[in-house]
Amino acid sequence: MKTRKIPQRMCLGCQESKPKKELIRIVRSPEGEFSVDTTGKKPGRGAYICSKMECFAAARKSKGLERSFKSPIDKSVYELLEQQLKELPEAEG
Repeated sequence: MKTRKIPQRMCLGCQESKPKKELIRIVRSPEGEFSVDTTGKKPGRGAYICSKMECFAAARKSKGLERSFKSPIDKSVYELLEQQLKELPEAEG
């Protein structure tokens, strides 16, 4: 029996490739709204980040999200994303 390929994505904070299911997707909808996508199926451009707040802080400092979405991101969007990430149960790993 063939082993299935596990999709890998890179975290914008720590720059490590990890299985897609272990990462949190941040999506920009076609309307331009940013949100945390827990299902991984929302329409729009997505970027991936670890569930650790250190990775979010590193991505914010290095402007990883802005590079990924190819557009400037307002401070209020970062604050909203940070609050949404804090509400999620942190994955151990």
